[in-house]
Amino acid sequence: MICNLCPRKCNAERNDSIGRGYCKMPKSLYVSRVAHHYWEEPVISGKKGTVAVFFTGCTLDCIYCQNREISHSNLGRKVTIDELAKEVTLLLDKGAESLSFITPSHYTNGIIQLLDIISPKVPVVYNTSGFDSIETLKKLEGYIDIYLPDFKYSNNDLGLEYSNVRNYFDVTSKAIEEMVRQTGEPVINQDGIMEKGTMVRNLVLPSHTKNSIEVINYLAEKYGDKILFSLMGQYIPYGDAKYHKKLNRKITKREYEKVLLAFESSGLNGYCQELSSASEKYIPEWDSDVL
Repeated sequence: MICNLCPRKCNAERNDSIGRGYCKMPKSLYVSRVAHHYWEEPVISGKKGTVAVFFTGCTLDCIYCQNREISHSNLGRKVTIDELAKEVTLLLDKGAESLSFITPSHYTNGIIQLLDIISPKVPVVYNTSGFDSIETLKKLEGYIDIYLPDFKYSNNDLGLEYSNVRNYFDVTSKAIEEMVRQTGEPVINQDGIMEKGTMVRNLVLPSHTKNSIEVINYLAEKYGDKILFSLMGQYIPYGDAKYHKKLNRKITKREYEKVLLAFESSGLNGYCQELSSASEKYIPEWDSDVL
């Protein structure tokens, strides 16, 4: 296939064994972990967890990525659609609140094929960097119940500096608009589990409280209670961020409280993490081989 699934529009060849696009992944599905996952927002994980499918590869290049072994180093095992369908179905049969596809943007065609096979009876979650193509998102309409995008940066300059993408804000702001159009306002059932809607995440970066506050203000003004918001304090200096003069430390309590106050004052509904979540113990163990 010649791939233009993500906004980079690589127009690159991706066949069963070779991926020449920015994500470096072939057309064949590669996954780095398929398992119950309990550390998402309460309305996603609940008591029984979400069945999480972590895909290998990524369309961004965030210098602080905590999953860099799978996003940068291509740690993953090859699976067919039928094999993945069996794995996911087995896990869902054991009980789960939802089914989550994590870093899915470059594998949307395979996800659609998978969902056509398994027809899950739990909400389907699209857990993404937010850097998504409108055309690709429209393919997913009717398949995805919950969009869970990041909104990393309030301007394009930070996207270029930290994620090697020139138009992150422009693309992500439009992508989230499409996600909200598809899902409508959040729906949470009597058990406290989200059944439909869009929840936007922002990870607070050290020395960048202004960035997070600007993201919060933008979302509050544009969407109000039409979305949920999740404020994340789990940042740890990982990968190349260990050597960056601004990113080489955890966020401080004062920094987090400053952003938290802006969130609480914004009128947005949602969730916030405890600062204790900033620990490598919450990074999953990958059970795969490097390609």
